[in-house]
Amino acid sequence: MITEGRVQAGDEITLTRKGPEELSVADTDALLYLPDRDPTTLRKALNIPALSPGWQQSFRELAAAQQPRQEPGWPGERAATQQPREEPGWPGFKTMRVGRIVPETPTVSSIYLDSTDGTPLPEARPGQYLSLRLVVGDTAPAVRSYSLSSVPTAGTYRISVKHENHGKVSSYIHATLCPGDLVEVASPRGTFVLEEGTRPIVLISAGIGVTPVLAMLHQLAATRDARPVWWIHTAHDVAHHAFADEAHTLLSQLPNAHEHIYYTAADELAPHPEPHIAQGRPTAQSLMALGIPTDADAYLCGPTTFMDDLGGFLTEHGLRPERIHTEQFSALPAINPGVTPTAAIRPHQPIGPTGTGPLITFARSGITTPWSPAHASLLELAEACDIPTRWSCRTGVCHTCITHLVAGDITYTTPPLERPERGTVLVCCSRPTTEVVLDL
Repeated sequence: MITEGRVQAGDEITLTRKGPEELSVADTDALLYLPDRDPTTLRKALNIPALSPGWQQSFRELAAAQQPRQEPGWPGERAATQQPREEPGWPGFKTMRVGRIVPETPTVSSIYLDSTDGTPLPEARPGQYLSLRLVVGDTAPAVRSYSLSSVPTAGTYRISVKHENHGKVSSYIHATLCPGDLVEVASPRGTFVLEEGTRPIVLISAGIGVTPVLAMLHQLAATRDARPVWWIHTAHDVAHHAFADEAHTLLSQLPNAHEHIYYTAADELAPHPEPHIAQGRPTAQSLMALGIPTDADAYLCGPTTFMDDLGGFLTEHGLRPERIHTEQFSALPAINPGVTPTAAIRPHQPIGPTGTGPLITFARSGITTPWSPAHASLLELAEACDIPTRWSCRTGVCHTCITHLVAGDITYTTPPLERPERGTVLVCCSRPTTEVVLDL
């Protein structure tokens, strides 16, 4: 058994087992830090389960940028192209008009956003989200991200927002926002998207986490997709089950769909007349009984513990980890090599004198603060705010810290070994030149 501990000079090294690809440490290290990578060796690295999440993410980013011709079954598989896929949209934020607001449950409302000039909106990929910048009170503008909850029409996007008891922005949306109001919106973005292919699809959600997978279901129904689809949703009770009828109707339009609903409220524990509705929460045993194929692609969205538990159940069932996709709108889990995990601290304003530079907004963490040259990089500012950070090399080499740049411009203090894709930034070696909004 291998356990965590200290390693020092003179300790004996024992080979316990060999990985599936048998790459040496030198070969793996060269893939990350040296140019002219061999595509075959990079493909092998993508199949090493023992690599840390940070290294795995770095190799996926490198593979996406390299875009060699891919074979079916390669982790991160996408259609082969000569260049990385360019996301449609507009730079920064643009003004959109609230067309209408539709209550879905006592705590969830859908907001329909229209273009102000009647021009067609860019087509979003099912599963992507919008970032809204709203002026709430006298504080700096707040930025929040909400999944598109349906396939966009030519001139309208739909998002659906849950009213959180202590949520400043969600309270404003539910109590103050009205049809006709103007809001600032960043173009659709996000990598939690429905991929094309032939493998079965599993869509799993809890609560308001239904929104991105509902957009995926809209896409599947619109094309009458022939793939088997499992729709698995957990809600508190019937009254708080958002989009129940909408999802049921969409599933009826698919040739091979399976619907399974779980209600967790104590007063919902009586046997339900509908066979696809059960009481309690999904378990490893109940998921196994649903007949989910082990070669399926799974998409999960909900509370972090829910996704961790369900993702673990699916892995135990036999699904490959790289085919289990998750979406998280709170701060992303940290990837900090060599740093011992500590108790989570709520993100906050940095300690010390207030900066005088452009405003920096960390959209997932809900923090907006002025830039100060006391910080060497955007990553250091995030760390000063106790925002969970993702880094490995801190010198622009490994791409672990790659982050979506929602708005603004940056400059690199240390030129990265390879530039990230358009619309993203390496926060470990960059500083702002204008106001910046980061998906962090």
